[in-house]
Amino acid sequence: MAEQQASPDEVVLGQEAGGARVITLNRPRQLNGISDRVVYLLAQFLEKWEKDDNAKLVIFKGAGRAFSAGGDLKMFYEGRSDDSCLEVVYRMYWLCYHIHTYKKTTVALVNGLVMGGGAAMVAPLKFAVVTEKTIFATPEASVGLHTDCSFSYIHSRLPGYLGEYLALTGARLNAKEMISAGLATHFVSSEKLEELEKRLLNLDSGDESTVRAVIEEFSTDVQPDEDSVLNKLSTINKCFSAETVEDIIKAFESEASTGGNQWIAPVLKGLRRSSPTALKITLRSIREGRKQSLPECLTKEFRLTMNILRSVVNGDVYEGIRALSIDKDNAPKWNPATLEEVKNEDIDRVFQPFSPEQELQVPSDDSNRWSGTYENTVYAKASQ
Repeated sequence: MAEQQASPDEVVLGQEAGGARVITLNRPRQLNGISDRVVYLLAQFLEKWEKDDNAKLVIFKGAGRAFSAGGDLKMFYEGRSDDSCLEVVYRMYWLCYHIHTYKKTTVALVNGLVMGGGAAMVAPLKFAVVTEKTIFATPEASVGLHTDCSFSYIHSRLPGYLGEYLALTGARLNAKEMISAGLATHFVSSEKLEELEKRLLNLDSGDESTVRAVIEEFSTDVQPDEDSVLNKLSTINKCFSAETVEDIIKAFESEASTGGNQWIAPVLKGLRRSSPTALKITLRSIREGRKQSLPECLTKEFRLTMNILRSVVNGDVYEGIRALSIDKDNAPKWNPATLEEVKNEDIDRVFQPFSPEQELQVPSDDSNRWSGTYENTVYAKASQ
């Protein structure tokens, strides 16, 4: 296998073997957190390989015990005083579009934690292989952000109101639950994963039925456990279909008081700990996502992320990161502290469109598929 990077310490490794290409997220000590360099290299490899007739199959995996825990929170915290994170945010949303619409057959091998932006490299792929070690979550609201990186599109298309539940509570799913929900395609025991990868590397084919047949040789049919939240969808739908976050919590509290619903109390505890502003932004984003196309969702999410990082209405995201990753006291002081104090006009401000040239430039057709890069935006020109 040919190594395409000069250094084995590079944050993303690109490898070629026959018709197969392998992307390895290579920041194991940071749980493969997504940095500006990670996003830049991912885009370079994906564009190169999509245009390469010899590349037939692209495999995504993570080094160490995580696939990817999502965006590098400390990177955002360190850039809080200016727009230094604008570039990585723009590149990530632009990249999300290409991952969703990639022209070559893609396989994710997910053995460990997969969260937020990391999960945005898994859920859209043709094949997403998960193991008994896989744990999925989108916990952004708990740090004052919103469910991002195309998840207002993905979550709004999950069964019933499961997407609202996952986004607002940050609840975790295991591999069996991911498959049942449609967030992954195959369950393979972790001890078989290396052998599966070798078979895929030697396949020299991107034919979907051929790739599927190989994966199915190693996969096991699984169902969610009896106590899985996916067996509680009727309760979730009843509560999380409510119009506002306040109404959702009220309905959820009511259900918690009925017999057999002991599972709700710890979920409610997590929900109440999250940023009230972030919860309201997240719910609105997913509700809008139900009626929006992928490009519309990504354009909106880019706008939301930048307005939150710019503290347009408050600095909750930096307080959340401080509490979780910097001081690690797990005691964020949100502003405002309650849902009732969050003003509708403040939420409206976060959703306010940018001028056309400042919006995410999502490709409109295949002829300009790889245009719209950060380098060609008003942002890059302004920083030169």
